[in-house]
Amino acid sequence: MAASILGIEYFLPERVETLQDLKAEYPDWEMTSLASKTGIVSRHIAGRGQTASDLGYEAARRLLEKSPAAVEQVDFLLFCTQSPDHFLPTAACVLQDRLGLSKRTAALDFNLGCSGYVYGLCLAKSLVESGAARQVLLVTADTYTKFIHPADRTVRALFGDAAAATLIGAEPDGPGRIGEFVLGTDGKGAPSLIVPSGGMRLPRSAATAVETKDRGGCVRSKDNLYMDGPAIFTFAISVVPDVLAAVLQKSGWTSRQVDWFAYHQANKFMLESLAQESDLPVEKMVMAFEDIGNTVSASIPIAVKRHAQTGRLLPGQKVAMVGFGVGYSWGACTLTWGKGPWT
Repeated sequence: MAASILGIEYFLPERVETLQDLKAEYPDWEMTSLASKTGIVSRHIAGRGQTASDLGYEAARRLLEKSPAAVEQVDFLLFCTQSPDHFLPTAACVLQDRLGLSKRTAALDFNLGCSGYVYGLCLAKSLVESGAARQVLLVTADTYTKFIHPADRTVRALFGDAAAATLIGAEPDGPGRIGEFVLGTDGKGAPSLIVPSGGMRLPRSAATAVETKDRGGCVRSKDNLYMDGPAIFTFAISVVPDVLAAVLQKSGWTSRQVDWFAYHQANKFMLESLAQESDLPVEKMVMAFEDIGNTVSASIPIAVKRHAQTGRLLPGQKVAMVGFGVGYSWGACTLTWGKGPWT
């Protein structure tokens, strides 16, 4: 029972924030060089009362409307987010009810960032191919912008809010046949991308809300997202090429046989650097972040969906997907484009 991606849909919140908006708010911020380096010129921002599960619901609703039979056939709902509505209950349980899925549906949340989509596909493939589920609905959604201090230009111009929903099922000639996986973790990198307060280790308080300014002039508190950009870049450059090589070897592919590389959509500089490090043609790197930014766990499925919509993905083509980031955590998998209909 080969597991395949049967369809992908995504949802972006209505509000859009551009680099011009940031320049108007902070005239001393250099936007031209930032746009040239990151390739990001605008992002979508969740509303004040709009949560990750709200975005995930909209993406999943769109997907299920295109595949009505899945409402009864989905046996498992996986929800990946690092910005949950509540500590408890899990958002997946709430989504099961909102989406009208059967009460036989198992539902759980898992907390991963930029590698979350690949991890979710691995879980879904295992559930389908073991016979534990006929179909799995994988929802990835985050609202990182709610963690970001408005005056922290190191992250504000990068991250956007979004959600993606992916349907996985047993289709021998499905549109996106899922191949092999390579996953990994290095928890020593946890401090490099973190929201220090808000959990049980350090609950939010007046003390955690105290703002400080770093040497670069960026403002944040312990309630905000902190990213050590150089450390994240060094991590990615040192790990991702080996992860790609490992998953290709496991799949019996060479890099030259791969038609498209769908990496986590961090930014232009990161993807071009990773392509150079692995000696990959930049034109084979799927890039879909100019108008949405880094959408964390939703970035890979959005990139794949948008690429499919262009008509450039053809039957028989090979795709390598690689997620990497917060944790540190990483995952890679291979995907073969099939002849089946794409939801």
